[in-house]
Amino acid sequence: MRPEPPVSRETVERLEIYHRLLVKWQKTINLVSPQTLEESETRHFQDSLQLLPLIPDTAKTLIDLGSGAGFPGLVLAIARPDIKVELIESDQRKGQFLRTVSRETDIPVTIHTSRIEAVDIPAPDIITARALAGLGVLLGWTKKWWTANPDITLIFPKGAKADDEIIEAKKTYSFDLQTLPSQTDPFAKILILNQTSVL
Repeated sequence: MRPEPPVSRETVERLEIYHRLLVKWQKTINLVSPQTLEESETRHFQDSLQLLPLIPDTAKTLIDLGSGAGFPGLVLAIARPDIKVELIESDQRKGQFLRTVSRETDIPVTIHTSRIEAVDIPAPDIITARALAGLGVLLGWTKKWWTANPDITLIFPKGAKADDEIIEAKKTYSFDLQTLPSQTDPFAKILILNQTSVL
């Protein structure tokens, strides 16, 4: 595994452990779409790592919503062990997989096997979510955090319908938006939101 952007050798070793666990667990739990497993280095790991330069050096806390198999939240926790990462995943079996990867890679993360609405934790510096819900829905779920921390940054990798989601979300919410092309999918984008509020 040769991650882009470059990361430490220790990070690469941990990501290789993670990848082996993903392949092993996928045989009994549908962690990722089966057709993406053979391309998981690009489709999942690289796709998550491309968010790394978007996270400020000063960030201390990150919440990842609907973590599933840990993309991007657990990958970012491995690459940035200085950040306190909390993963929210309601599926108990996926939560157990996340705990196993955390233990085997020796990367401490907090895992909440609850619905997003039920999790009561302080507002972080960064929120991520990948392939979870439309932008408007994500803003509704995260409202309790971005109202508590006006300086929060929301980073949402999105697919081909990103522009439609932005138009729909702007009917209810106001936000500063930066859009970047995905490095792993020519049809995908990364949305970076700041200064979010309700209209």
